[in-house]
Amino acid sequence: MKLSKFLISKIIFILVSSPFLFNATKANAAEEIKITYGIFSRTIKVNSLKTFAEEGKSTRTLKKIFKATGSQNKEIRAILNKDFEIPITIASKLVYSEIGNVFLTRLSSIIHTPRANDERTGMLALRASLIQGINIGNGEINLINFFEAYPTKTVILDVSALSKVMNKVESISELFTFFTNSPLEKIKTN
Repeated sequence: MKLSKFLISKIIFILVSSPFLFNATKANAAEEIKITYGIFSRTIKVNSLKTFAEEGKSTRTLKKIFKATGSQNKEIRAILNKDFEIPITIASKLVYSEIGNVFLTRLSSIIHTPRANDERTGMLALRASLIQGINIGNGEINLINFFEAYPTKTVILDVSALSKVMNKVESISELFTFFTNSPLEKIKTN
Protein backbone atom coordinates (compact mmCIF):
# COMPACT_ATOMS: atom_id res chain seq x y z
CA MET A 1 0.00 0.00 0.00
CA LYS A 2 2.81 2.41 0.92
CA LEU A 3 4.68 1.47 -2.24
CA SER A 4 1.69 2.16 -4.46
CA LYS A 5 1.10 5.61 -2.86
CA PHE A 6 4.77 6.39 -3.33
CA LEU A 7 4.65 5.21 -6.94
CA ILE A 8 1.48 7.19 -7.66
CA SER A 9 2.99 10.34 -6.18
CA LYS A 10 6.13 9.87 -8.32
CA ILE A 11 4.06 9.41 -11.48
CA ILE A 12 2.01 12.52 -10.72
CA PHE A 13 5.18 14.50 -10.08
CA ILE A 14 6.67 13.35 -13.40
CA LEU A 15 3.49 14.15 -15.33
CA VAL A 16 3.17 17.60 -13.78
CA SER A 17 6.82 18.53 -14.12
CA SER A 18 7.59 17.01 -17.52
CA PRO A 19 6.21 19.93 -19.58
CA PHE A 20 8.44 22.27 -17.61
CA LEU A 21 11.53 20.08 -17.79
CA PHE A 22 11.39 18.89 -21.37
CA ASN A 23 9.68 21.77 -23.18
CA ALA A 24 11.33 24.65 -21.39
CA THR A 25 12.58 27.24 -23.83
CA LYS A 26 15.77 29.05 -23.18
CA ALA A 27 15.86 32.81 -23.53
CA ASN A 28 18.88 33.47 -25.74
CA ALA A 29 18.24 37.12 -26.45
CA ALA A 30 15.90 39.94 -25.70
CA GLU A 31 13.05 40.12 -28.17
CA GLU A 32 11.53 43.34 -26.91
CA ILE A 33 12.37 46.45 -24.93
CA LYS A 34 9.62 47.75 -22.70
CA ILE A 35 10.10 51.46 -22.14
CA THR A 36 8.36 52.63 -18.97
CA TYR A 37 7.73 56.13 -17.75
CA GLY A 38 5.67 56.17 -14.58
CA ILE A 39 2.46 54.32 -15.37
CA PHE A 40 2.93 54.58 -19.13
CA SER A 41 4.80 52.04 -21.21
CA ARG A 42 5.60 51.27 -24.81
CA THR A 43 7.17 48.12 -26.22
CA ILE A 44 9.69 48.07 -29.05
CA LYS A 45 10.84 44.91 -30.80
CA VAL A 46 14.62 44.51 -30.78
CA ASN A 47 14.51 43.38 -34.43
CA SER A 48 12.77 46.60 -35.48
CA LEU A 49 15.36 48.62 -33.56
CA LYS A 50 18.14 46.65 -35.27
CA THR A 51 16.57 47.25 -38.69
CA PHE A 52 16.33 50.95 -37.91
CA ALA A 53 19.96 51.06 -36.77
CA GLU A 54 21.22 49.25 -39.87
CA GLU A 55 18.91 50.53 -42.61
CA GLY A 56 17.16 53.60 -41.20
CA LYS A 57 13.71 52.06 -41.63
CA SER A 58 11.50 52.76 -38.61
CA THR A 59 8.24 51.21 -37.57
CA ARG A 60 5.16 53.20 -36.61
CA THR A 61 5.96 52.68 -32.92
CA LEU A 62 9.50 53.97 -33.34
CA LYS A 63 8.25 56.99 -35.27
CA LYS A 64 5.82 57.82 -32.46
CA ILE A 65 8.55 57.51 -29.83
CA PHE A 66 10.96 59.69 -31.83
CA LYS A 67 8.27 62.30 -32.37
CA ALA A 68 7.31 62.30 -28.67
CA THR A 69 10.91 62.68 -27.55
CA GLY A 70 11.91 65.14 -30.26
CA SER A 71 14.83 62.92 -31.22
CA GLN A 72 16.44 63.07 -34.64
CA ASN A 73 16.72 59.79 -36.53
CA LYS A 74 20.40 60.40 -37.36
CA GLU A 75 21.25 60.95 -33.70
CA ILE A 76 19.44 57.82 -32.56
CA ARG A 77 21.06 55.72 -35.29
CA ALA A 78 24.47 57.08 -34.34
CA ILE A 79 23.90 56.12 -30.69
CA LEU A 80 22.62 52.64 -31.61
CA ASN A 81 25.56 52.01 -33.97
CA LYS A 82 28.29 53.49 -31.76
CA ASP A 83 30.81 50.67 -31.27
CA PHE A 84 33.00 50.47 -28.21
CA GLU A 85 36.08 48.33 -28.61
CA ILE A 86 36.70 46.45 -25.39
CA PRO A 87 38.76 43.26 -25.22
CA ILE A 88 36.67 40.60 -23.50
CA THR A 89 39.35 39.94 -20.86
CA ILE A 90 39.39 43.60 -19.84
CA ALA A 91 35.59 43.79 -19.90
CA SER A 92 35.41 40.73 -17.69
CA LYS A 93 37.84 42.28 -15.21
CA LEU A 94 35.84 45.50 -15.29
CA VAL A 95 32.40 43.99 -14.68
CA TYR A 96 33.73 41.86 -11.83
CA SER A 97 35.67 44.73 -10.25
CA GLU A 98 34.43 46.92 -7.43
CA ILE A 99 33.84 49.89 -9.75
CA GLY A 100 32.10 47.59 -12.23
CA ASN A 101 29.76 46.31 -9.53
CA VAL A 102 28.88 49.88 -8.54
CA PHE A 103 28.24 50.84 -12.17
CA LEU A 104 26.13 47.74 -12.88
CA THR A 105 24.14 48.20 -9.67
CA ARG A 106 23.30 51.79 -10.63
CA LEU A 107 22.55 50.81 -14.20
CA SER A 108 20.25 48.00 -12.99
CA SER A 109 17.77 50.62 -11.77
CA ILE A 110 17.49 51.86 -15.37
CA ILE A 111 17.79 48.62 -17.37
CA HIS A 112 16.54 45.46 -15.71
CA THR A 113 14.65 42.22 -16.08
CA PRO A 114 10.84 42.27 -15.88
CA ARG A 115 10.67 40.45 -12.57
CA ALA A 116 13.78 41.82 -10.90
CA ASN A 117 12.99 42.23 -7.23
CA ASP A 118 16.53 43.15 -6.31
CA GLU A 119 19.51 44.98 -7.76
CA ARG A 120 21.58 41.80 -7.82
CA THR A 121 19.38 40.11 -10.43
CA GLY A 122 19.54 43.15 -12.67
CA MET A 123 23.29 43.42 -12.15
CA LEU A 124 23.84 39.78 -13.13
CA ALA A 125 21.72 40.18 -16.27
CA LEU A 126 23.66 43.31 -17.25
CA ARG A 127 26.99 41.59 -16.65
CA ALA A 128 25.98 38.63 -18.82
CA SER A 129 24.65 40.93 -21.53
CA LEU A 130 27.84 42.99 -21.64
CA ILE A 131 30.14 39.97 -21.86
CA GLN A 132 27.97 38.15 -24.41
CA GLY A 133 27.43 41.38 -26.40
CA ILE A 134 31.20 41.83 -26.72
CA ASN A 135 31.45 38.20 -27.82
CA ILE A 136 28.73 38.75 -30.47
CA GLY A 137 30.54 41.87 -31.70
CA ASN A 138 33.96 40.18 -31.82
CA GLY A 139 35.54 42.49 -29.27
CA GLU A 140 33.20 45.43 -29.83
CA ILE A 141 29.84 46.24 -28.33
CA ASN A 142 27.03 48.57 -29.27
CA LEU A 143 23.50 48.91 -27.95
CA ILE A 144 22.06 46.45 -30.46
CA ASN A 145 24.59 43.75 -29.46
CA PHE A 146 23.88 44.54 -25.82
CA PHE A 147 20.14 43.98 -26.27
CA GLU A 148 20.66 40.89 -28.44
CA ALA A 149 22.73 39.39 -25.63
CA TYR A 150 20.34 40.28 -22.79
CA PRO A 151 19.37 37.00 -21.06
CA THR A 152 15.61 37.57 -20.81
CA LYS A 153 12.92 37.90 -23.46
CA THR A 154 11.97 41.40 -22.28
CA VAL A 155 14.24 44.22 -21.17
CA ILE A 156 12.75 47.00 -19.06
CA LEU A 157 14.08 50.50 -19.72
CA ASP A 158 12.92 52.84 -16.96
CA VAL A 159 12.91 56.39 -18.34
CA SER A 160 12.22 57.94 -14.91
CA ALA A 161 15.37 56.36 -13.48
CA LEU A 162 17.32 57.35 -16.60
CA SER A 163 16.15 60.97 -16.21
CA LYS A 164 17.45 61.06 -12.65
CA VAL A 165 20.87 59.90 -13.83
CA MET A 166 20.88 62.26 -16.81
CA ASN A 167 20.20 65.20 -14.48
CA LYS A 168 23.51 64.41 -12.80
CA VAL A 169 25.54 64.26 -16.00
CA GLU A 170 25.50 66.76 -18.82
CA SER A 171 25.35 64.31 -21.70
CA ILE A 172 25.24 60.66 -22.61
CA SER A 173 28.65 60.99 -24.27
CA GLU A 174 30.10 62.28 -20.98
CA LEU A 175 28.66 59.25 -19.22
CA PHE A 176 30.04 56.85 -21.85
CA THR A 177 33.42 58.56 -21.79
CA PHE A 178 33.70 58.33 -18.04
CA PHE A 179 32.69 54.71 -17.78
CA THR A 180 34.59 53.44 -20.82
CA ASN A 181 37.87 55.31 -20.53
CA SER A 182 38.64 55.89 -16.87
CA PRO A 183 38.05 52.40 -15.45
CA LEU A 184 39.55 50.68 -18.49
CA GLU A 185 42.83 52.56 -18.20
CA LYS A 186 43.12 51.56 -14.54
CA ILE A 187 42.40 47.92 -15.33
CA LYS A 188 44.79 47.82 -18.31
CA THR A 189 47.64 48.87 -16.04
CA ASN A 190 46.85 46.21 -13.39
